[in-house]
Amino acid sequence: MGSDFSDKIYLEWETRNWMKWLGENLVFPFMAKRTEDDACSADIAKHGPFRLGHTMKVLNLICEDDLYGVIVKVREGHRVGSALLCELRVISGEDRNFRPVEEYRDWFANR
Repeated sequence: MGSDFSDKIYLEWETRNWMKWLGENLVFPFMAKRTEDDACSADIAKHGPFRLGHTMKVLNLICEDDLYGVIVKVREGHRVGSALLCELRVISGEDRNFRPVEEYRDWFANR
């Protein structure tokens, strides 16, 4: 795969309506692990669930924020909260949600 292919993919990602596309391509619920911890969202999870390294069930899409990206509803144990999709990684590479979430994470990291 050459540069032309990469350029085409990134151009497609730039024009993609991510909320709509993720809504059409993700199957809920699915398990994910928080692998990133943006300093801006760290205070959400300092002393409790949803912290870096924690595994949670992603229940559905909530909204899209211009600064933080797609926000999802998550459950860890009996607690329900929200997390940034760009900070989560689908646990199993065999899960059909793995590729769509990775595409979103790649786009978000390079936007």
